[in-house]
Amino acid sequence: MSTAALNLPHASHGGTPIGAVLADLLPAATASRARVRDAALVLGGAALTGIAAQIAVPVPGSPVPVTGQTFAALLVGASLGAGRGLLSLALYALAGIAGMPWFAGGASGAGGATFGYIVGMLLAATAVGALARRGGDRGVLRTAATMAAGMALIYAVGVPYLALSTGMSLGQAVAVGMVPFLIGDALKAALAMGVLPTAWKLAGRRG
Repeated sequence: MSTAALNLPHASHGGTPIGAVLADLLPAATASRARVRDAALVLGGAALTGIAAQIAVPVPGSPVPVTGQTFAALLVGASLGAGRGLLSLALYALAGIAGMPWFAGGASGAGGATFGYIVGMLLAATAVGALARRGGDRGVLRTAATMAAGMALIYAVGVPYLALSTGMSLGQAVAVGMVPFLIGDALKAALAMGVLPTAWKLAGRRG
């Protein structure tokens, strides 16, 4: 059965399919075209995350920089859905482990103090994609809740990993690996709250 067939909804609301994510609106008339489309989306999602990771600003006293990759990972998950989002972030992570210099600041390889955040992003993209398929990106408040859930997952993995890899206490890891980034996370969530519901409204008008 084709990916396109799996994504076909049974009803619509406001001109857009129920149970769909934004990527499902891209046309794919046949199974082979759907596979090509999905492969391109997965590659594009990984590339977007890698490019966004190069936007990295050091935080004094913290081994974790402010980057654009968290926003990109969540946006990829919401736009592509759980399956394609998982594959995109898995490709991003595996390519980086293999030596592709597209982790934050051009880094690569596994085992660094911030690698837990990458694992968290993989899980977050999957969860956000699942929520988006249930309408979690179609309204401002629902998008805020979806982004908050994704960010919580990233920290749930990244902060304990940071503590274990550096010998910090969990409290210290929270202080340097989460607290300095909360304002930035709120701004990223606000950006998503504007971008995703607007994209659905535009798609509805075209439909």
